[in-house]
Amino acid sequence: MAEQAQKNSPLSAAVADVAQGVALALGEGGSYALSGVLVRDDAVALAAVRVLGADVLAPYALDGRGARGGEDESVVRRALAAYPPDAGASDVSVWSYHGLVEASRAYLPGGSWPVHPPAADDWVRTDPWPKLAHRVSQLAALSLPGLAPALADALATRTEDLARGFVRAVRRRDWLQAAGLGRWLAGAPDTPGSLGLDSGLAFVRRMGDGDARVALQAAAARRFHGRGW
Repeated sequence: MAEQAQKNSPLSAAVADVAQGVALALGEGGSYALSGVLVRDDAVALAAVRVLGADVLAPYALDGRGARGGEDESVVRRALAAYPPDAGASDVSVWSYHGLVEASRAYLPGGSWPVHPPAADDWVRTDPWPKLAHRVSQLAALSLPGLAPALADALATRTEDLARGFVRAVRRRDWLQAAGLGRWLAGAPDTPGSLGLDSGLAFVRRMGDGDARVALQAAAARRFHGRGW
């Protein structure tokens, strides 16, 4: 499936609804249930879950936050079954599927989850920095603590390139890409202080006001990594 919802479509509206619910739960606290923030129960809602990937379960990574109910498990299982990556799927789609499966194992009740296909990571080492930045920003959900440690370790070797991508995205006013890269950089062990990441993330959050996915990324960087205040 497409990695990104098109603007002004039913899918983009559904993605925004879920992203807003996640951002509120991460930023303001309170209860959260994925089934409660989905305003519709159809193929569009399931596609929205696949677009956002592991982030639909991000509030459950917080201690004691939310009620992990059977309805949420059913929603995620149906989304995984409806939109698995096919043989020609992009690396982003495969990694996103991987992340949702791993988040489900970690945060939802017991039970078996799909065996996901192996996700290639050679691109982390070989992609030129602009392409790397584009892909990594789309996989910001996998920066949830402990979710994809191998990918995080590989990206740690390219922190400078991610920082270059962050600066370029800000200059191009691509707030969603900047927010996704900023979230990865927030958890990186050697993000250069000269980047000014905290003020940069705050600026991106302010300029991207109204975009629920930007708000989600900024809230996650704050909540899980203490950056962007």
